[in-house]
Amino acid sequence: MKSRVVITGSAFFSPLGNSGTDVIFAMVENRTAFKRADFDLDLVVAKVPDFNLKTHTGRYKNARYLNRGAAFGVASALRAVKDSGLSRDMLESAGLFTGAGPNLDREERSALWILKFLPNTAAAAIADLVGIHGEGITISTACATTLQVVGEAFQKIKNGNLDVALAGGGDSRVNPGAARAYKMAGALSTVKADPDKVHRPFDLGRKGFVMGEGGGFVILESLDHAKKRGANILAEVAGAGTSMDGGNMTAPESSGIWMEKAVKKALTQAELPPDKIDVVSTHGTGTQLNDAMETALMERLFVKKSPRIIALKSWIGHLSTACGVVELSICLSLMKKGILPAIRNLKDPSSPYLDFMTESRETFFNTLLLQNFGFGGQNAALVVKKWRE
Repeated sequence: MKSRVVITGSAFFSPLGNSGTDVIFAMVENRTAFKRADFDLDLVVAKVPDFNLKTHTGRYKNARYLNRGAAFGVASALRAVKDSGLSRDMLESAGLFTGAGPNLDREERSALWILKFLPNTAAAAIADLVGIHGEGITISTACATTLQVVGEAFQKIKNGNLDVALAGGGDSRVNPGAARAYKMAGALSTVKADPDKVHRPFDLGRKGFVMGEGGGFVILESLDHAKKRGANILAEVAGAGTSMDGGNMTAPESSGIWMEKAVKKALTQAELPPDKIDVVSTHGTGTQLNDAMETALMERLFVKKSPRIIALKSWIGHLSTACGVVELSICLSLMKKGILPAIRNLKDPSSPYLDFMTESRETFFNTLLLQNFGFGGQNAALVVKKWRE
């Protein structure tokens, strides 16, 4: 018999705030953290302010081996464990599913500098700090990574392989090297305007995304395990799906047919038809190719009724590897509070048929679909339900 899977802990770091309360307050105030990059005034970036890993780990000798993105992941995992109330005994056999990006400080040449490059360094630090000795998997599938990580953890628990799993990761590419690469690929907005105005997902005048940074982790448990220990259940994960385009290394398949395969897998597992999805949290990068593909996908999928559509990157920027789990964590807070934020700067929508949120609204919703895509044609989708007995 398949297990039901619930979320019992969540924590994140984002440019807009490090809790659901902080982020929602900023959204209500119509405030972002977008600023001109000090290393390239053509670009707008979104950085996490005042982050100090030591605040979360205390004195920790291996902190020196964590690049900034990995540090966001480790700090998020520690906070998520605390939020969940899991004991150290319960964590001993837990699974650890971590997402990692291509982070490397090329200036560093100290002993064991390679640890800053290895993708599983964050996972090793988390296991050390919280006492995990169960299954460990590190995934790196570009911007689909942490949503896929949550999906993999979900499948393991649903199939009875684990009772508890931590899933998440962190990333930081707000630096000259990454900016140069994205800029050459034509992915970044270089519009000379108010920093708050340059990121325009799903607008016909979109010019690219804003680079951000951050990290997050969620705690997943089988429903039986969560109930036995009296856990506070935040939501239920109902379905997950992945796929690969198998085509262009940097551009999505233009019609979104392979991403649609991932979404349909998630919906089928959740036993939900498309017209029962209340809200879609889109990848919504604001690039010409991604938004066109995602628009075509949603027009095809939601023929009977369009769900309400949000694009959180218009508020926090594109967090690369970390975007999926941070957007999931923010959505958990939005679901609890009954608030949907507008897609910032959306004046001329890419579709007349889809219900893009052009204004923020207080509204409760029960079902959520999250979508993320990454370079290399990596696609991930997750279906989450509001928790009900």
